[in-house]
Amino acid sequence: MGRSVLELWLLWSVVMRVMIALPIAYSASSTSSQEALLVSRIAFGSCANQSAPQPIWNAIIDFDPQIFIWLGDNIYGDVRHPFKLFGKERTIGPWKNVPRFIPSSEQEMQSRYKKTKTNPGYSRLLEKTKVIGTWDDHDYGLNDAGKEFNGKITSQRLLLDFLDEPQDSPRRKQAGVYTSYTFGPVGRQIKVILLDTRYHRDPLFSDGSILGSSQWTWLESELKGPASALTIIGSSIQVISNLSAITGPIFYLECWGRFPKERERLFKLIADSKRDGVFFISGDVHFGEITRYDCATGYPLFDITASGITQAVEKAVPPPLNFIVRFVAWLAPTTMRVMGQHCRHKSCTYGQPNFGAIEIDWDATPVTVKMEVRDVNGFPVLSVNTSLLELKARSVGALYSIKPGQYRKHCSLEVTLPWIVRHRLAILFFCALAMLLLTLAGLTFAAISVIRRCLCKDKLD
Repeated sequence: MGRSVLELWLLWSVVMRVMIALPIAYSASSTSSQEALLVSRIAFGSCANQSAPQPIWNAIIDFDPQIFIWLGDNIYGDVRHPFKLFGKERTIGPWKNVPRFIPSSEQEMQSRYKKTKTNPGYSRLLEKTKVIGTWDDHDYGLNDAGKEFNGKITSQRLLLDFLDEPQDSPRRKQAGVYTSYTFGPVGRQIKVILLDTRYHRDPLFSDGSILGSSQWTWLESELKGPASALTIIGSSIQVISNLSAITGPIFYLECWGRFPKERERLFKLIADSKRDGVFFISGDVHFGEITRYDCATGYPLFDITASGITQAVEKAVPPPLNFIVRFVAWLAPTTMRVMGQHCRHKSCTYGQPNFGAIEIDWDATPVTVKMEVRDVNGFPVLSVNTSLLELKARSVGALYSIKPGQYRKHCSLEVTLPWIVRHRLAILFFCALAMLLLTLAGLTFAAISVIRRCLCKDKLD
């Protein structure tokens, strides 16, 4: 009888262990099965002010993406002071005495994340779509901040909470939010690599590091790891375009081009990895753009910029003046922007709210990839069609044989343009400013002359 009781007790222990293990086994199987599902539609976006209306979620949901990727500025977590040239607190000008941006408290950041997460449109997306993401400066905690920012550890925890990252995730233990995912069945896999361009970034104008040594080591292992049909590298800032080279000294934008050694290292790593099907997605700049670089890997490297969900350059000016923004964008002498008939505007940029859309037709021969920037109604405003056959690594030796001074579209960097071409925006701006000042001076002189004549006439009378 004692033996029977012992056997029953052992049997009961085994049954209980199996019962406890079942949910875990089911959960792992479910995750694996989800990742093995064929992915053919991916949406992405950036720059979403939690306090602004966000009607664009309806268009994103109608696109029916299987994955949505946040590319940074998922909230605006810092505090922005208004432009003030005069007064007690001056945020611009040579006598500026307070910073224009300051960090907000942890409680305020949490509140802003909650506001975004409970947005009705975004909540509906969460119900049916896997959401992943990285950050940029405003959700990192401070405008244009890098590794010097003291609040980055707290900001990392808040971002990962917003993204529903598991508590035991390696992202919660490492320095930075970089990560990777692999979706789809073998042979039709999509690898998504999300970079962290904030946590380890050296100061601007330093030509130092963007990723830091640990992230570079990780990225090398990711790119040289198992092959995938497509590899999407998500960067919060633009990789291919270097608009700062042609807009300075009027204004500067953050991008990889401002760290030329880092960008060259990235291109070389991709080329050395012999990895097929790599392209970039990015945000940050408050307009949509598709750029292309042909002289790095032996096949075109595309960068699809979708920015932003709410923030857009044309919203910064009255609607009747939007044509000026488009004219300046058209006049900018970019060497990397994809121009063509699939653009809504002649500049092939889009300065209203937008999101990115990627569609893969796995049944086509060869497999085709459509990369688009879409408007608030879901209509394409910028578009590029390519195929996996075009995104195959080939020899790049001949591509680098460009003679000094020779121009080649999608190959010559903006910094190599002739001085007068590269700085024509600045020349136009300062000429217009000079004309305005001369006009004001002329009007002032005319007004003074009229007043003096009136005073002299009164004296004579």
